[in-house]
Amino acid sequence: MKINLLIGILFCSTLSACGNKNDDRYVFFLHNRFLEEHGINELHPEFGRTEYKEILAEFEKSGLKVISEKRNGNVNALEYATGIVNQIDSLITNGIESEKITVVGTSKGGYIAQYVSTLANNPKLNFVFVGSFRNSDLENIPEINFCGNILTIYEKTDLFGVSAIERKENSTCEIKNFEEIELNTGMGHGFLFKPLKEWIEPSIKWANGNYELE
Repeated sequence: MKINLLIGILFCSTLSACGNKNDDRYVFFLHNRFLEEHGINELHPEFGRTEYKEILAEFEKSGLKVISEKRNGNVNALEYATGIVNQIDSLITNGIESEKITVVGTSKGGYIAQYVSTLANNPKLNFVFVGSFRNSDLENIPEINFCGNILTIYEKTDLFGVSAIERKENSTCEIKNFEEIELNTGMGHGFLFKPLKEWIEPSIKWANGNYELE
């Protein structure tokens, strides 16, 4: 599967469109599984609509250059992650520092982001994994190896609402900055369907290199 994310279907479709300035910071946003398999206005029976465009708008309003697309069909996470890594390599080749590139993923997008972290193997990249870890992942997806500056955000009432510290401790790459945020919105997995400030704001801070989240 060939995936070229910098072609026309993107929120920020080319490096020139994104500005490509030395002080620009880039966010790859990877959405959840429901939106991958449904139309952008379709309603989840429990959580409602995935507010994808609204989430992108929040990142862009903060000044970040957003690279994202609506995935279609049940994509292979590892193959898709390979395409993201190629795009990250393109940014770096074009002079963007690794520290100014962040991958934010929600739910399945978070798992894709974990594969990006593994494949890129670049300790200077930034990652935010939102609602995308279960303890069983250690056994079921043993190939994941966290690498980079890692922020995980999870919801206490969510099935995926557990700490990923054990994954971090089992990873062999340098992780200079690692933080976790446990939310308690009572929204279950639905918290990541919306641009809640509880996860958007720390994600923006992380993408801006504020690893203390102050």
